[in-house]
Amino acid sequence: MKMSEAFHTVIMGLRDFFKDYFQGFWDYETPKMMVVKNKTLGVIYRGVQFLVITYFIWYVFISQKAYQESETHPESSVYTCMKGSAVHGDDILDTVEYARPSEGGDVISTLLRREFTHNQKQGTCAEHFHVANANCTTDLDCVEGEADFDGHGKRTGRCVQYYNHTFKTCEIQTWCPIEEFAAEREPPLVEAINFTVFIRNSIHFPKFKVLRVNAKHVSDGPKKHRYLKKCHYHEESDPYCPNFRLGYIAHQARENFSELCRTGGVIGVFINWDCNLDLDPSHCKPMYSFRRLDLRKDLTDSGYHYRFAKYYSNNGVEYRTLIKAYGIRLDIIVHGQAGKFSPIPTIISIVTAMTSVGICTIICDWIMLTFIDRNEVYSERKFDEVIKEPTETIRTELSYISSYGSNHSDLSDGVPL
Repeated sequence: MKMSEAFHTVIMGLRDFFKDYFQGFWDYETPKMMVVKNKTLGVIYRGVQFLVITYFIWYVFISQKAYQESETHPESSVYTCMKGSAVHGDDILDTVEYARPSEGGDVISTLLRREFTHNQKQGTCAEHFHVANANCTTDLDCVEGEADFDGHGKRTGRCVQYYNHTFKTCEIQTWCPIEEFAAEREPPLVEAINFTVFIRNSIHFPKFKVLRVNAKHVSDGPKKHRYLKKCHYHEESDPYCPNFRLGYIAHQARENFSELCRTGGVIGVFINWDCNLDLDPSHCKPMYSFRRLDLRKDLTDSGYHYRFAKYYSNNGVEYRTLIKAYGIRLDIIVHGQAGKFSPIPTIISIVTAMTSVGICTIICDWIMLTFIDRNEVYSERKFDEVIKEPTETIRTELSYISSYGSNHSDLSDGVPL
């Protein structure tokens, strides 16, 4: 019996709930204008309005240019070329000697210092003593055929004297003599500080059909050739010259050129195109920045170096000269964006701004009803439930509808705050 009564109570409760929900679903809510003469609330309201309007005018429209249609993925092409020559001892070095790769691209490197290991040939010699398990006293310490990942070759199973030293290491089959023992270090190429890098960057914004180049436009062919041959980039005096001195790049990246000659390094050349196409396209010019990209020089594995070899034959035996080169590698990284006025984003931004101003009313209503309306005077006037339209005008002490058609309440006198 009790179970049936409880079930009946639940059913009736659910019925009343859905009935009230269904009836309330068709109700119409409309804002009610109410003037509250409270200076504190008024200051908060105007202050929030000022912040919202300032945000949209200064940041959205002026800084972010929300009235423009934008393109952030342009098409870009980069060509690089190293220029200069240097006297290094008895040798004259040109671009073929120190520039890699010679054909240019968005990555180019220049050689600053070399270490030579001459007259290497295939044979057997002692492994370097820094390699794990390379030190030995007898042949039993060396496993024949074993090859260490950090070593130089395959072990023969013999324990031999380490060149002209008294200790012994395992013998290996490799290019002998090994680099760590026989390498000869030459002084750095300090004259490279005056080498120049020619960086030509073409960028295309297909949406706006605009093509720009980071070089000064000169209609006269010979005059343009002379200009590009002599000019050097400067942010203020010559921003359209695509020739950059290596010393200038290192300085802008806050790097010591002498230290780069010793360890090498990777420097990023960032080209940023930020174009406002509401102006003439000639105002669209590149902005350059330079930054070290590899690990810092105080770490053991920092810097930039690579190895290559020059092979030759002597009496039918193949020899090579192994060269370990330290240098500067330049990575050319291009970013670009362009914008132009369009009515669609302008309308969307204006509507968003007007809608956001409504936040001021929501904030002030919350403050008024939560902190100021202690006697529930405001809440009684703000929320009315109209079941049937009145046939006569109802006059009260707190509201008055004049013959001019005023339809808002003025809460000022007689309301304790």
